[in-house]
Amino acid sequence: MLQRRPALMGECMAFDEYDKYEQSELVQKWLRENGLSIVVGIAIGLVGIFGWQQWRNHQARNESAAAQLYQQVRGALASGNAAEATSLTDQLMKDYAKSPYAVFALSDQARQQVQDKQLDKAEASLQWAQAHAGEPALKALVDLRLTQVELARGNGATALATLDQIPAGSYQGLAQELRGDALVKLGRSDDARKAYQMALSTLGGEAPQRGALQMKLDDLAVAGKQGA
Repeated sequence: MLQRRPALMGECMAFDEYDKYEQSELVQKWLRENGLSIVVGIAIGLVGIFGWQQWRNHQARNESAAAQLYQQVRGALASGNAAEATSLTDQLMKDYAKSPYAVFALSDQARQQVQDKQLDKAEASLQWAQAHAGEPALKALVDLRLTQVELARGNGATALATLDQIPAGSYQGLAQELRGDALVKLGRSDDARKAYQMALSTLGGEAPQRGALQMKLDDLAVAGKQGA
């Protein structure tokens, strides 16, 4: 018989798998597709050619500095230096609040806080990230993180409400998996099964979530037999 895993441990494992997938696929995809092109498009209509050139150079320097700080944050987290990671993240929040790298750093900080069972702090970190995420794609990433915090708290209804804010089609596989998790907490097994199956059909063959998703479907099947 399959053993149920402790809820918080399961959510932390989900955070780890999501973080790997996010960093290798979602964040890099966002950076490749957007980069500085978004701010460039806005600025063209606001400044003259000479002013625009100066502004572009200034923005490039800022983004480069923010990127270097973010890499230092990740290095500090990887080495287990939480204090240094927090200090560097605070610097990003203060000096580069409009940069997507600040949003990424706060998202990483929230993941660590969930692992440390500091759910209130994780929620505060993500609320800051959400308020400073200028693009829908970034906001969707933060909402996925917020959903995981709510699931770690056992708040299935709040988790569903957060998922409903994500535009249709955004990170569909991850969103459907989390929707299934929320529905399980609400005792809606049939709806949860449909969400997990949709997530499986959406995720690529190499996505790390596939194994965990199949285990969740197996758990639902066992629970259904036991309840019959």
